[in-house]
Amino acid sequence: MTEGNFVDYVKIHVFSGKGGKGSAHLHREKYITKGGPDGGDGGRGGHVIVKGNENLWTLFHLKFKRHVKAEHGGNGSKQRSSGAQGTDEYIHVPLGTVIRDTETNEIIKEITEDGQEFIIAEGGKGGLGNWHFKSSTNQTPRYAQPGIDGQQVDITLELKVLADVGLVGFPNAGKSTLLSVITAAKPKIANYEFTTLKPNLGIVQYRDFQTFVVADIPGIIEGAAEGRGLGHRFLRHIERNSTLLFLIPSDAKDIKEQYDILVDELRRYNPELMDKDRLIAISKSDLLDEELKAEMKSQLDKELDFPYLFISSVAQKGLQELKDKLWQMLN
Repeated sequence: MTEGNFVDYVKIHVFSGKGGKGSAHLHREKYITKGGPDGGDGGRGGHVIVKGNENLWTLFHLKFKRHVKAEHGGNGSKQRSSGAQGTDEYIHVPLGTVIRDTETNEIIKEITEDGQEFIIAEGGKGGLGNWHFKSSTNQTPRYAQPGIDGQQVDITLELKVLADVGLVGFPNAGKSTLLSVITAAKPKIANYEFTTLKPNLGIVQYRDFQTFVVADIPGIIEGAAEGRGLGHRFLRHIERNSTLLFLIPSDAKDIKEQYDILVDELRRYNPELMDKDRLIAISKSDLLDEELKAEMKSQLDKELDFPYLFISSVAQKGLQELKDKLWQMLN
């Protein structure tokens, strides 16, 4: 998935179909002089339905579709013939999509399973034909019900990617490089900050044909909760991850300080993220000699409360150990 094609936030105005009118027809036939009422019911208007589709990874197909409108129901006719139901309109979304009411920002539904359907706007009910209203005292009713109007709703679709592991780190910490080495993903890699502007997903091939999914989100900086850098717009993508992998470069001035800043930004965004499993990977460890690495280990053992390991994506050192540790934590 390329950056330009990744869309994780769209607003749509949906209209469900109006119900058809009931018929006020009176039965007329050559040898039947007083056939009585035989007007049929109107058809139901079409629903607007949101449906989960595991083959989609982004909301790009909805980027330029601002209005979704279902078909109106058909009108009733003679001989008690009901009008046709309006065709339902489907909005296909990737798994992990959250549906919000645009006006109140309340969550209406979350789509997490393939084929899961949710009616976001119900079609209007069709009107009853005049034959429903006949009685001994009203044998020729010349009226029928109109159809009920459909619903209009403004919805916001937010995608929270479904990944097992979320990569968290400062800009230029080596997240995209790691993703490109342990998966087949091809994220943009360059030696400057904020190279990654949109989340990237990759599937890690593990032993015995087993796999797990890793999500690389744009880098976080101190003050992201106040909107600095890219803010915390993309942090929604790690809310569903079961494990957080903190990536901190070995040439950082203070590894513990960087880790604390990242954790604090996550806590300010959503305190529930603190309940997830955490693993710290010290990247770019090919820059360290054995003596310096041993010295850093002795210091980190005192400072860090969570497991950590040294890796190098370029030299491909410690990557199998990293996969083993992540698999162990996921299972």
